Amino acid sequence: MKIAIIGCGAAGIMAAITAKRLNKNLQIDMFDANKGIGKKILASGNGRCNISNSKITSKNFIGENPDFVNFALKEFDFKAFEKFCKSIGLLLDEKESGKVYPLSNEAKSVTNLLELALKNLDVNVYLEHFIKDIEKVEDKFVVKTHEFEYKNYDKVLISNGLGAAPQLNANESGLDFASKFGHSYNPTYPSLVGLQTDNNYNGKLQGVKKECLVSLFVNNNLEQEIFGDVLFTSYGVSGFAILDISQLAVLNLSSYQDVKIAINFFPKINKNDLSDQIQSLLKTVPNQRVVDILTGMVSNKIAPVLLDICKINLDTKANEINAKQIKAIAYQLNQWKMKVVDTQGFAHAEASGGGVRTVEVDNKTYESKLVKNLYFAGEVLDIVGNRGGFNLHFAWASGYLVGKSLAK
Repeated sequence: MKIAIIGCGAAGIMAAITAKRLNKNLQIDMFDANKGIGKKILASGNGRCNISNSKITSKNFIGENPDFVNFALKEFDFKAFEKFCKSIGLLLDEKESGKVYPLSNEAKSVTNLLELALKNLDVNVYLEHFIKDIEKVEDKFVVKTHEFEYKNYDKVLISNGLGAAPQLNANESGLDFASKFGHSYNPTYPSLVGLQTDNNYNGKLQGVKKECLVSLFVNNNLEQEIFGDVLFTSYGVSGFAILDISQLAVLNLSSYQDVKIAINFFPKINKNDLSDQIQSLLKTVPNQRVVDILTGMVSNKIAPVLLDICKINLDTKANEINAKQIKAIAYQLNQWKMKVVDTQGFAHAEASGGGVRTVEVDNKTYESKLVKNLYFAGEVLDIVGNRGGFNLHFAWASGYLVGKSLAK
C-alpha cells in the first residue's frame, strides 16, 4: 500500500512513524516545502520546544466543536506521548505548570530524533517539494508539484498546517486541497498573537511591561479574564496574558464583534483602596507634581499618559488635585480600556484558528467523511489550542490516530 503525507510537521511525522511501525509493508512518501522537517517544532517555546502539556483537556481548545479532540486525547494522552518519546530516545522535562520540554532543553534534539526514526523506518522524505495539487483518479491519488507528478497513492494525509508563520513556508494550501474534494472550512485567523489597539498613545508606552489582570469584553460583555505579563508596544499590546486572551478576542474580531480589553494594573487592590493609597501618597509631598509622585507606583512612561487620559494637567501639584480626580486615576489604573482593532497578523502568530470543519471528519480515524482514504490531522483542522504545548499535543494525538488508520 502506498501513502502520501503532505507536511512534515508534528502530525505528519507522528502519522508516518505510527503507520510504519504497525505495517512494515507500507510505502510512505512525505512532502514538505522546507529544507528540513518540523520547522514549527523548532520554533516552539523560543527554540526550547514546548512539546506537550501534561494537564491537557478539551477545555484547552477552541473551534466550532472543541469536543472533537476528546477521543484523540483519550487514546493518546500524555503518558502515551511520553512512551512514544522514549521509543525514539527522547527524554522529557515536565514542569509544575504542566508544560513539557525535551530534557535537552533544545528543539533541535527533537527533530534530530524524529528524523532518525523516519530514516530507520524507511519513510521517504521529499524536502523543498511544494505541493500544488492533489487529484483522485478512480480510486488512486496523484500528488503534483510544479515539476513532478507522484502517482498511485492509496491514501493521502493532509497535515501541512495553515498560515501562521509564513516565514517558515506556512500557507493555506491544505484548505485549497480540502475544498477541491468538497470540504468546507471556517475562516482562518491568527491566534496567540499581539493585538493592535486604536489608542493614540501606543508609542509613548512602548516597552512598558507589568503583570496585570486582563479582561476581555465582547459587545461590552465580560467574556474572559487572564492574569499575566502585559507588554505595551508601538502598535498596542503583547505579552503572555495578551497572547492567551487573543484567542477568544480574535475569534470574535473575525466575526466583526466589538472587542475591547481592560487592563488592571493592581488587581489585588480594589479601586476605593487604591484611591485611598494615592491620596495618602500625595499628602506626603504636597508641593511635588502629581506626575512625578505617580512614578512611585507606575512606570514613568505610564504616569503622563494616565494624567492625560484623566484630563489632568501635567504641571498639577499634589495639593491642587481634588478627590474626584484621584478617583479617576484609581479607576483608570483598575480598568485601562482599549478597543482591539486588529492583530499583528499570521507572521507574528504562534498558531492559526479556523480550518477544515471537523463535522466533515471522523473523530476516531480522522478520515474524511466525504472522500474515502483522504485524511486530515493537526492545525489544518478547525481546532486551535491554548499557549503551553497544547497545539503540538493535538498534532501528535491526531497524527497518532491517523497513523493507526493508514496502517490498515
